[in-house]
Amino acid sequence: MRVLVTGSGGLIGSQTVKFYADKEAEIIGIDNDMRSYFFGKTASTKWNIEILKKRYNNYTHFNIDIRDNKKVERIFKRYGPFDLIVHTAAQPSHDWAAKEPFTDFTINANGTLILLENFRKYSNKGVFVFTSTNKVYGDTPNRLPLIELETRYEIKKGHKYENGIDETMSIDNSKHSLFGASKVAADILVQEYGKYFDLYTVSFRGGCLTGPDHSGAELHGFLAYLAKCVVEGKKYRIFGYKGKQVRDNIHSWDLVNAFDHFYKNPKKGEVYNIGGGRYSNISVIEAIRKFEKLTDKKLNYEYIERNRIGDHIWYISDISKFRKDYPKWKLKYDINRILKEIVNALQSRQR
Repeated sequence: MRVLVTGSGGLIGSQTVKFYADKEAEIIGIDNDMRSYFFGKTASTKWNIEILKKRYNNYTHFNIDIRDNKKVERIFKRYGPFDLIVHTAAQPSHDWAAKEPFTDFTINANGTLILLENFRKYSNKGVFVFTSTNKVYGDTPNRLPLIELETRYEIKKGHKYENGIDETMSIDNSKHSLFGASKVAADILVQEYGKYFDLYTVSFRGGCLTGPDHSGAELHGFLAYLAKCVVEGKKYRIFGYKGKQVRDNIHSWDLVNAFDHFYKNPKKGEVYNIGGGRYSNISVIEAIRKFEKLTDKKLNYEYIERNRIGDHIWYISDISKFRKDYPKWKLKYDINRILKEIVNALQSRQR
């Protein structure tokens, strides 16, 4: 089995490498550590890349930019055809995108197009998995009938989205952020290559993707960054909504396991909302309290009244469509297990 992973040093990319390396697949990884450019040295993925290179003899790493078509094509020609392409490389922050719109769009949209076209030309019998985002729905979720509770917002009981937001939510007439817009473009391209060219492609529209290998930064990586602030005594900033905004969180292993289920029985131009759903979700306030209890430390935080532009007040994914199509897939990690694993990983790195 031959697997190509973009963003291989990141949270989902590195989990994908480990998942298939343990199955003795031949893996090609692409990652040029743009994360350190986006969020600074503390968010660098170099440490993770070095671990992968040392641990797996069946992993080959390339420090190239996915916007460089000649270099990407060279990899497809030399190492393909690939059975599976997992595309996780991205500019991942809706705040950061406004600083450099061209950088954001060329990475998220143009980079995806380059990968899809090389997939079509050189690996068209394989499967293309794309990590999209719930930001494709923009701020439409904020128009839902939400109720403020003591530690979180919740949706009104009996609403069609009570079990979470499904794929029927419109992506039109909403404020996406420039990041959301570039990911919409990529998401639609992935669908179109599947439907127009008759290829196996899928967009997984994720909620919060998390796990112990996340290089969390303030602008991206909610739980990983919050845990880092608690453990290291750094100041944390809560942006709006009284800290009661809710996210569902899916562990990187559960997500990559979903990729694998799709790979074994693929479809053409498919879309799935994916996340922790009702099984694994938490508000900022709730996460702070749980991390404080786990570490026996108090978080130093500042509350800022202004929320982030286009930020969701409440987002829980309805994952029933994926569960229906792949009934053997189940979530392994609930929110408490996720938090404990993140804290343990951070504390072990401090020793």
